[in-house]
This record gives sequence, structure tokens and C-alpha cells, in this order.
Amino acid sequence: MYWYDGALCSGERLELTVTEPGLLYGATTFTTLRVYEQTLHDPRSDWPAHRRRLEEAVAEFDWLSPNWHRLETGAQQMAQRFPVLRLTLFTDGRELITGRGLPGDLQQRQDEGVVAWLAEGVGLSRSLPHRKTGNYLAPWLALQQARKLGAVEAILLNERGEWLETSTGTLWGWREGQWWTPPLSAGILPGVARSRILQSASRRGVRIGQVPWFASQVREFEVLAYSNAVVGVVPIRRVLRSHQGRETILPQSLERQGYDGEQTAMAELRSLLRSR
Repeated sequence: MYWYDGALCSGERLELTVTEPGLLYGATTFTTLRVYEQTLHDPRSDWPAHRRRLEEAVAEFDWLSPNWHRLETGAQQMAQRFPVLRLTLFTDGRELITGRGLPGDLQQRQDEGVVAWLAEGVGLSRSLPHRKTGNYLAPWLALQQARKLGAVEAILLNERGEWLETSTGTLWGWREGQWWTPPLSAGILPGVARSRILQSASRRGVRIGQVPWFASQVREFEVLAYSNAVVGVVPIRRVLRSHQGRETILPQSLERQGYDGEQTAMAELRSLLRSR
């Protein structure tokens, strides 16, 4: 089931023209949100922030605006059936809304942390990183490689070797008694969860550093985590790193850098995300 161009549709097939820019070039913009209590208007769903993300992208790209009321109506109908929604806009204002469930092991991920793979030396970073567009090939490829190596997430880097973000979320590191995150200027997405955490921290007088993440700084972190609007805050308990200069990446060629959990630090980050 999905919502497309003003109507609720059954099945999983969608018909597009062969000249569709979204198909040919990834010319779409989207946002993915977690729906609480089956309504967009639960404050935890953060619908205004997700709509604002879409509005800003449409304005910047000079695309036709969708029928915003129709988009919200479709999203609310889909919210009755799915806890996670992806709202996609096409260049001509059409909307596509799909739904899915939460990860079955989400609680375990949040409690125990996950393994991530460092996608270095392979040029895997998002295009137009400040917007969520349909051209998500690089993060998707990085995530597929990570899963082949037994990891749940991939960590993307830029050409300077700075750690940017994961394939699906914002990076957070704890050291010197405070949290740190890469700056937007590094070339990362201004995530909805990221913005909420930073705004809450500002209101509460909690310091969060925003500096480029080079390898020397990352080694100093005591705790590592990532966040997005669907999974919340998830610790990264181990990072897999490939040896450079190999054409084939093998599990036995990986160096493992572990990060011990820090309950107080994680509790603070989660509290900032929940704060209103």
C-alpha cells in the first residue's frame, strides 16, 4: 500500500514515464519520519520540521510546489498503518508516500550499540549533501558493503578524510565531558534529529562542539553514536576499518576500533533529543 498523486493505492507497483527525471536522474526530494501514536501531530513526530525540509528543497530547486494539504492528508492516512513514512516529492509537484515498520531489533541496537564500517578511500559521499534528494546511490552502496562485512551502518568521509555522517544519520562523539558533531560546512545533512538536539542543547545551556572530524580527533572519543528521526540515538560500539591499498576487502583484513559505552553521556544525548 502507498499514497501517490492524491490517492491511496494498493500493491507495490508504481507506473512512471520513461522520461521521468526522478527515475533518470534521481530528481526527487524526500524526508523520512517516525510517526508516534499514529498521528503526524504528536510532537515527537516533528512533522513541522519534516515539512519545512521539503519546502526548502522545493524552493531551492525551483520545482513546482505540491498540494501541501493533500500531502499531509495522505501522510496522515498512511500513518494509521505504518510507524515510519517516507514522503517523496517529484519535480512537478506529485507526491509519493510509502510506509514501513521499525527495525525489529531497534531496542537491542539502542541498548547494545551497533558495528559500523568506515567507508574510506572509495569516494562514497552524498551529492548535494545539504538536501535529501533521490540520488542516494553513494550511501546505499556504502551500506551494502558494510552489511557484507557484518556491520549495520557505514560511516562516510569527504575528500579530506573527515568523518561526515553515517549512511542514514548524524555522527556524535563524546570527549572532554561534552558531545561533538561534524559541522554542516563539512558537507553533511542538517538532520531533523540533529537540529532538535542542538536546539535543545542551546536552550539548556549544554555545550556541543562542532568541528571537523579528522582521524586524530576521532581516536580521542570515549563514546560514539549516530542519530536520525527514525531510530533516535544509537551507540556505535565498534568501527571496522579496511586496510588501504587492497582491491578486495576481506573480513580478516579489518582493523577493529572499539568504543566503550558511557551511560551518562548517552542519557544526556537522548534527553536532548526528547526535549521540547
